[in-house]
Amino acid sequence: MHRTDEGPARWANPASDWILNTRDDEALLPADGIQRAEVVLPCTELDQTLGFFVDRLGFRLDAIFPADAPAFAALSGYGLRLRLDRHAVGPAGVLRLYCEEPQRVADRELCLVAPNGTRVEFHSNSSIVDLPPLAQSFVVSRLDQHTDWVVGRAGMRYRDLIPDRQGGRFIASHIHIPDGGPVPDYVHFHYVRFQMIYCYSGWARLVYQDQGPPFVLQAGDCVLQPPMIRHQVLECSDNMEVIEIGCPAQHETHADHDMSLPNPELNPKRDFDGQRFVRHEADKATWGVWRVEGFECRDLGIAAATDGLAGVRVVRVSEGTGSITCSHDGEFYLLFVLTGSVTLLSEGSEPLVLSGGDASVLPSGLKYALTAGTADLEFLEVALPASFQTVRHAQMVN
Repeated sequence: MHRTDEGPARWANPASDWILNTRDDEALLPADGIQRAEVVLPCTELDQTLGFFVDRLGFRLDAIFPADAPAFAALSGYGLRLRLDRHAVGPAGVLRLYCEEPQRVADRELCLVAPNGTRVEFHSNSSIVDLPPLAQSFVVSRLDQHTDWVVGRAGMRYRDLIPDRQGGRFIASHIHIPDGGPVPDYVHFHYVRFQMIYCYSGWARLVYQDQGPPFVLQAGDCVLQPPMIRHQVLECSDNMEVIEIGCPAQHETHADHDMSLPNPELNPKRDFDGQRFVRHEADKATWGVWRVEGFECRDLGIAAATDGLAGVRVVRVSEGTGSITCSHDGEFYLLFVLTGSVTLLSEGSEPLVLSGGDASVLPSGLKYALTAGTADLEFLEVALPASFQTVRHAQMVN
């Protein structure tokens, strides 16, 4: 949630876009008095520029004047109104046109320059998410007096659990909202590959497209937000804390001004770009065996809902922790300690005691072991893909 002081949408931090604020201040102009809007483009060569926008780009000429020496032309197209003005001064601007197949629109040229200097860029209108190259690394993030929190809108605090973002592929945020109450959010959706929210403490009231009436996300609960599902945050408790993990680290968020939630349709099994919505309720969960002896887990149902794209579990001690040395071959593996503590042994590093609020990202191929877990240990495990291989090693690390 990145906050800016420009435009109608205010965001609270670059690490997340979980809560949006439509307006913090009173409107500067009476909205009901505005009749239309247009973008003015300086244009000394009116005829050539007009021909470019009409003949090359397909805009429609709506008006031109004065008749004896044209200096102004009004154009419209693609939901936009332009005014070419021979007397205007200033930058010629940038115009973006979104297409299903950008390379076919302008003879494989993705950027054109109009005769007046306006830069015209062609972009894909596809919802396909572009993934940055993965750069795996070993990361440890500790929650202590030296923790770097970023304070955003309304006192919300953010902690970046993966500062290097694994090359821009993943983002993980620990979000703390000290003061609860109604949230000035609106219906919106994201272009993402993967996005989940785990409630660490407190509660929030949420509503999702096709999922029925609003519900309360309690501590220990989790939601999977499939790509492009419309949703809205309505209110939250004091000292609300969530762990949000997304891929890619930077992804688009769009408002849906035409939908109100809850919507009348009820379709909990709806497919959203290959994924289904998940609401995991901790008090209804069952525990089973984990992939490493001495632990058990509750599966949050995300592997099934994403067709194996990601797997999320909460893990706890079952028979006392051993010290089995293992590694994985996955794209991404994060653990976040919820309660208690555990010692992380990893190849090439000193033993690390991880306590509540600490997190670690373990890259593929790194030999590690979890040992000396306390009786109250619980940690969140997030992995992509869900079916990564766990390799056991005979030798101990360190």
